[in-house]
Parts: sequence; structure tokens; C-alpha cells
Amino acid sequence: MTSNLKAILERLSRGEISPEAAALEVNLHSYREVGRMAKIDPCRIDRIGVPEAILAEGKSPQDLAEIALSFFAASGAVLITRVSRDHLQALREAPFPDGARLVWEERAKAVVVTKEGWKRSSGGKVGILSAGTADLPVAEEARVTAEFMGCETISEYDVGVAGIHRLFPSLERMANVDALVVAAGREGTLPAVVAGLAEAPVVGLPVSTGYGAGGGGEAALLSMLQSCSVMVVVNIDAGFVAGAFAAKIASRAANRRNI
Repeated sequence: MTSNLKAILERLSRGEISPEAAALEVNLHSYREVGRMAKIDPCRIDRIGVPEAILAEGKSPQDLAEIALSFFAASGAVLITRVSRDHLQALREAPFPDGARLVWEERAKAVVVTKEGWKRSSGGKVGILSAGTADLPVAEEARVTAEFMGCETISEYDVGVAGIHRLFPSLERMANVDALVVAAGREGTLPAVVAGLAEAPVVGLPVSTGYGAGGGGEAALLSMLQSCSVMVVVNIDAGFVAGAFAAKIASRAANRRNI
């Protein structure tokens, strides 16, 4: 039960609010309307363990800032992905409350805004690997997402199969992670190799790097889907989904350790 819902029920039990008012507040805490353009879901992480992120792509800078402010007011923390320079400027100029901390993750093209003293820790550990340096932005989006969900992350980049000897020291450093995100473009071989070597569950993340026949991530996606190694695969460039899925696995693993 979320703290907001518990507080509403306690006020109802004390007779401080009517059943109708309690129902209205519960509905308001389920989602919040931002004008006529958005219905944000700040309680999603309490409900399913994965937060709603705001996708900046396709939104005007002004609309994005308004949505981010509303989300921040409801939850005290907001993750914004696919942020352009114009979006970033609008967010930096937005009237967030005193004490709010805005962090620009340039490689991931993501922004995290948190209130003073905010901290989320699940105890889970997620490893992030990329085949090439060109895959790094999508891998970084996965990293930022996993950390936003309270996981510790370990990142190792440019360890693709063209020089596979680079991979083994990285896997040794990730021996104790609960889940792995492996990003790869071109032919997308690395996740299958890692899934055949590592004990931790692997999330294959195809990246739209590479050119020619099968370019734009299509060959990487099909290669991962056809793999005989056991792993899950997300859509092309879906760094947020990969990071969130890995973090959910890692958080559940950490919960079991603490039982």
C-alpha cells in the first residue's frame, strides 16, 4: 500500500473526510491530469515496480516542462528520456521548488529531477554492457533507468565480439550482478554470447547502429530473437525498457536475499 493511499484511508477512518471525498482523492492519486494534453501516472512504481518515465520526444519544450513540474509535485522524482537541447533548456528554466536537483545525463540524453533528500535503493545490482562505443547512448539510457529505480550499476563498454578477449575481464567484474543489459548494433551477437556465459539473466538490447542490409538495428533484433541462448529481447533502442526490466529482476532478487 502506498503512503498516500494509507494516509487517505486513515483520514477516512477518523471521519475527517467523507467516503466520496476519499474516493475522489484515491482517483487523483491514481493519475493526474495536466491540462488536456497528459494524464500522468506517478503511482506506477508503487503498483508494478516500474516508474513512468516522461518521453520528451514529440513534445514541445513548454509542454514537457509543464508535465515534468506536475509529475515532480506528485512524486518528488521524475525521469525524462530522449531530451533535446531545447527540452533541456526549458527544464532548466522551469520553476521547480527550492532544493530540487536537476541532473543532465548527456550521453543518455536523459534528465533526472529529484527533491532534496530523495533516495531510492532496492539493493539490486545491474550490469550494463555494450558491444561498441556507438551503442553507448542507448546503454546509458538503460543505466540511468536502473539507477533511478534504486539499483547499483556496473558499466563496461566497447567489448564486442570483434575483439572478444575484451569481454572476459568485464564479465569477471560483473560476477555478482542480479541481471545484465547487453546492448549491440550491427549483427547483434554480443547478448547471445554473454547469455551463454553468465549466470545472471540477460536482457538483449538491439541498437540502431550499423548500415547496409539489415541496418538500423533490424539485423541485431532478428539475431537476438533467433539466438539459441536463453535471454529476453526488447525493441530496437529501447534503453528505458531494458533498464527497467533488468532493475525489476534485480530488485526482486535483492528482496529475496533480505527475507
